[in-house]
Amino acid sequence: MADLITIDDPDDPRLRDYTGLTDVELRRKREPAEGLFIAEGEKVIRRAKDAGYEMRSMLLSAKWVDVMRDVIDELPAPVYAVSPDLAERVTGYHVHRGALASMQRKPLPTAEEILATSRRVAVMEAVNDHTNIGAIFRSAAALGMDAVLLSPDCADPLYRRSVKVSMGAVFSVPYARLESWPKSLATVREAGFRLLALTPDEKASAINEAAPHRLDKVALMLGAEGDGLSTQALVAADEWVRIPMAHGVDSLNVGAAAAVAFYAVATGRPE
Repeated sequence: MADLITIDDPDDPRLRDYTGLTDVELRRKREPAEGLFIAEGEKVIRRAKDAGYEMRSMLLSAKWVDVMRDVIDELPAPVYAVSPDLAERVTGYHVHRGALASMQRKPLPTAEEILATSRRVAVMEAVNDHTNIGAIFRSAAALGMDAVLLSPDCADPLYRRSVKVSMGAVFSVPYARLESWPKSLATVREAGFRLLALTPDEKASAINEAAPHRLDKVALMLGAEGDGLSTQALVAADEWVRIPMAHGVDSLNVGAAAAVAFYAVATGRPE
């Protein structure tokens, strides 16, 4: 059973995992280096626990203690009970959901390990917006993608904002980082995947006509918001595919585009 500890000092060193959560650059460097990430909200905390992540501690406002009682009773990690005001002073923002947990990261699998057990893979290049990362993972989980591969410069899927937007889907979709870009795309192709580059370019095939759901193994490549896939990535692809647009719209937000494309890749259109 966890210890329930009431804290009223924002400088208490036991709260160090939760300090400055709004300082993006600090957290980007600190969390991977220290092997932790922050789960926010009851559902996300429970999903992280159920996915096998070890809990380091929880930070709860008083009204959330009873809600999380079963988790508190089950796990040995310390639980810090604080006032909403103190939580805001520590984290740098108003913790609307009243519950935070510091979780221990797991070692990431290699791209080769991911590819060996997958048939439908999303490959992201330079997607560094945490909201987009979270949205893409949520769609990948919901629409049947097996895994996600990240270029070396993609944002951290376990950053608090990404986890929150994904509603914990980052815990259910395996992912790995490619070691080099775009050189590592050769590893994907060698594993038997056809590389499809999602682009609004008019030279691309309509994704429904390309019929990716009929292919044995598909790796769908997605670029960053605005810039899209780099020239190097497009050259490395086996085929370019696009989502047909109406009413003069030229493109979608990458999160929305990913959802549409994942449906086409993993499920296909009704026939």
